[in-house]
Amino acid sequence: MRHSVIVFETGIATHVGRVRGANEDGLLADPQTGVWLVADGMGGHEKGELASATIVEEVSGIGEAASAADQIACFRDAVLRANSKLLRAAGQLGPNASIGSTVAAVLIHGTHYACAWSGDSRVYLVRAGHIRQLSRDHRHVQDLVDSGAITPAEARVSPQRSLITRAVGIMDDPGLEVLEGDIESGDAFVVCSDGLTDPVEDAEILQYVEAHAPQAACDALVDLALERGAPDNVTVIVVRCLTGEAG
Repeated sequence: MRHSVIVFETGIATHVGRVRGANEDGLLADPQTGVWLVADGMGGHEKGELASATIVEEVSGIGEAASAADQIACFRDAVLRANSKLLRAAGQLGPNASIGSTVAAVLIHGTHYACAWSGDSRVYLVRAGHIRQLSRDHRHVQDLVDSGAITPAEARVSPQRSLITRAVGIMDDPGLEVLEGDIESGDAFVVCSDGLTDPVEDAEILQYVEAHAPQAACDALVDLALERGAPDNVTVIVVRCLTGEAG
C-alpha cells in the first residue's frame, strides 16, 4: 500500500559579508533527521565560531526521532548541552568572558513542524503566496515594539537594534521558544541569520523564494545582502516541502 510522505528540497548559502573578517555563522541541513538550523555566533571571531559550531555539533548528534515530541525534546536537550559547554568555556577565560550564539531551527517529523529559536536569527514560513515570520526576535527593540513604545520602523534604525535578550551560552537558561504547526504541500521554510534580515525586507525574501528553486533563492538572497553592503555574516537555508508517495 502506498502512502503520502513529505519530501524536501533544500538550499543553503553562507557568506562572511563585506565587513567581518571571519564567518561566525554555523548551519546544519539534515533532511534525514528533519533538522535545519542556523546559529549566529557572538563574542569575537574565535569565540563566535566556537559558539555556533558547538550548537551545530550537539544538534547534529540527535539522530532520527520516534515522534515529533521526541524530536523537540532531543533538540532542547542538545541546545542545553551546548549552553552548558559554552558557559564552561567562557568561565575558563575569566569572570567577564562570554561565548554565545543565537539559534533558529525548523524541525520536521512527518507532516508536523516545530520552529525553535533563541535570539534574533529567524524562521519564516512561505505559504500560498504569503510570508509569515514564525519566530519572534529576542531583541530589546522588539520588546519596545510589542509594548507600543516605538514603531517597527523606528526599531529598524534604533542604535539598540542589535541588543539581543536571549542567546545560547549567555545564561543558565537559553530561553528557547518553540512554535508548532502542520505542514501543507508546497510550504517553504526560511531559516536565516540577521545578516540577511537586516538589509533585506520580508517581501523580498518572499519574492525570491516564490520565484526560484531553494538553492537559487538562497544564492540570490545572499547576493542581494552583499549588494547592500552586508555588514554582518549572511546565512540562509530554504526548505521546500512537497507531498510524495512511498510504497
